[in-house]
Amino acid sequence: MAAQLLYFADERGAALRLAAELGLPAAPVERHRFPDEELRLRLPLGEDGALADTLLLYRSLDRPNEKLVELLLVAGEARRLGARRLLLVAPYLAYMRQDMAFQPGEVVSQKVVGSFLAGLFDGVTTVDPHLHRIATLDEAIPRGAAISLSGAPLLAGLIAARIDKPLLVGPDAESRQWIEAAAAVHGFDYGVCRKVRHGDREVEIALPELDVRGRAVVLLDDVASSGRTLARAAELLLAAGAASVDVAVTHALFAPGALEAIRTAGVGEVWSSDCIAHPSNAVAVAPLLAAALRPLLRED
Repeated sequence: MAAQLLYFADERGAALRLAAELGLPAAPVERHRFPDEELRLRLPLGEDGALADTLLLYRSLDRPNEKLVELLLVAGEARRLGARRLLLVAPYLAYMRQDMAFQPGEVVSQKVVGSFLAGLFDGVTTVDPHLHRIATLDEAIPRGAAISLSGAPLLAGLIAARIDKPLLVGPDAESRQWIEAAAAVHGFDYGVCRKVRHGDREVEIALPELDVRGRAVVLLDDVASSGRTLARAAELLLAAGAASVDVAVTHALFAPGALEAIRTAGVGEVWSSDCIAHPSNAVAVAPLLAAALRPLLRED
């Protein structure tokens, strides 16, 4: 067998969609957690007791700590059993936010985790990694193919199908790259909020200088976690006269209570990609991932 996709049971749907796009066989990694929380994993072997030459491991790294141990165990055993190439497909890539030390001795998680993944895999493919002060993913993952894709055009297509003449708004300056990429696909009007700091602790959101009265606004961002910024932006937009406010994000992290806070602020629809499994999933990234992975598979 030349190539195979491996996945864990909790991501079966998204993994099988990708396998179907690529025309690859797929099989689950068997997983058992012992009472002391150690893991026992079992790789799916062929009838000849061997693995495929090339393995794609599908594992989105939301709530990442235990999953990073899974990657270590799977990659180590796959190499021992003779797998020649290991490609990680991590639609959400954790620990990319901290790219510098703000206090002496503070761990720069982006560099540590990036080097960790580079040591295990021959390539890493992800969607909308949260990169602050670096331009490309290969600055964080220094070896192998480091592929960063954008979910913004997919979300733009969804928005275009659901809303007539939407106004896209980014909740903060960091969202500008996603807003501009999404708006460019369909020629949407757009603007970006900014954060105004009053001292060390108080942060207020300032709306862009746009007339939002009567507009169907969509707040667009790469990730929603606490939901506080999205909720506050929605409140301000509705107070300024927006006819409706919906939310579209690539990564639906949504901490406990976040979705409720967004709804309470007056948001109507909440849409996300299936990079992270969540009830808000409305668009699949399998076609996007498959287009990027096919050239890597042709290298076999």
